[in-house]
Amino acid sequence: MYIIHEPAGEIVLHSLEELDKYSSDKIVIEAAGGLVLNQKGELLLMYRRGLWDMPKGKLDEGETIEECALREVAEETGLHQLALIRKLKTTYHTYTYKGKNALKPSHWFLMEYQGSEVPIPQTEEDITEIRWVNKNEAKELMKEAYASIKEMVEEYFLI
Repeated sequence: MYIIHEPAGEIVLHSLEELDKYSSDKIVIEAAGGLVLNQKGELLLMYRRGLWDMPKGKLDEGETIEECALREVAEETGLHQLALIRKLKTTYHTYTYKGKNALKPSHWFLMEYQGSEVPIPQTEEDITEIRWVNKNEAKELMKEAYASIKEMVEEYFLI
């Protein structure tokens, strides 16, 4: 099953064939990111464009999806002592990119941060705040989060 988060709501597709048909008239932009936990078990969240988010970004040419996830987390947060634990899942959302409809499959990885750096928001990506949050704080912040982020946090952190 594939859940596509669109501005108007969710679309559920039941097969890869349906996903291929759905994406046939869209630009597909592969991305990767991290559900990052620190040594206290807190989750890293970022505030971007008026909603809570997790670090992710576009795949560069010649890069593996794992390399992309680690690079994007480091670029968007300033954190570097990251350990990639395992692949979680892929979420899908749509948006407008250069005047065209785009579908972004975001490949998510569980990561552990093992350092002591203070997160630094990448302001050129419109990130204005970064926080480590516990489960109660995360549950509250998900009221103002992107739909795919809410899906990830509810499935993998608020369990």
